[in-house]
Amino acid sequence: MNTLLNLAAAAVLAGTPLLLGTLGEILTEKSGNINLGVEGMMFMGAIAGLSVPYFYEQLALEAGVSPSGAAGALMALAASFAAGALGALIYGFLTITLHADQNVTGLTLTIFGTGLGNFFGEYLGYQAGGYAALGEELKSAFHNLSIPGLSQIPVLGKLLFQYNWMVYFAVILALAMNHFLRRTRPGLNLRAVGEDPAAADAAGIDTTRYQYTAVIIGGGICGIGGMYMSMVTTSGVWVHNCVSGYGWLSVALVIFSVWSPARALLAAVIFGGLTVLRLY
Repeated sequence: MNTLLNLAAAAVLAGTPLLLGTLGEILTEKSGNINLGVEGMMFMGAIAGLSVPYFYEQLALEAGVSPSGAAGALMALAASFAAGALGALIYGFLTITLHADQNVTGLTLTIFGTGLGNFFGEYLGYQAGGYAALGEELKSAFHNLSIPGLSQIPVLGKLLFQYNWMVYFAVILALAMNHFLRRTRPGLNLRAVGEDPAAADAAGIDTTRYQYTAVIIGGGICGIGGMYMSMVTTSGVWVHNCVSGYGWLSVALVIFSVWSPARALLAAVIFGGLTVLRLY
């Protein structure tokens, strides 16, 4: 029983970056764009999410100030979102404005983002004298939480109330996105743009604005998924090729979950469990 509980908890942790990558791509594809650059945007988010807190920590220590874990976590979140959004903006400009081929552009973005992340990750390690790693104060901001009362509940406490804050962030984001796409006028407009842009344009919907917004925000969410890999999976240490195919698996999970953020929750846990099953 304890082994099953540990496996279930590990599946949730391993599935969280998959969920974030899948959510980002679902939002992108709802606008009618297929961005195969998820892997690249996750790499960009991974290096940005690690390097910004790393430099913040170095500056704080030089000034004789103890770095704040909460501030580092917020910096990592913002930097990874911005990096992923930047990659998506490049994709959007080429495909939406210049009408370049979506598949070719997405594949190019994957190559670019992967090379960028690994290059600067190795450069950080070289500057640090071996490898780039955060201190315990910043790492602790991504440790599993212990919620008084709830975390001590038998079985349910381990299954539901002992994860790091990014797990709960991803779950809330999935539920919010599901509500947005199904129950709000902007969400329905976005779906209309993705299904028939000509009809949406005739109805007075600004298709270009919706496409750019969905692509950029979707890319930012993918970037946060990459930050999870560098800050949680590898514990704040840059590991070469740390994303290791999770972006491609996220693209596949979009289809597996039938473009539904709610179903993506289950899909991410299933495939997260499969990735760690060999350990149990």
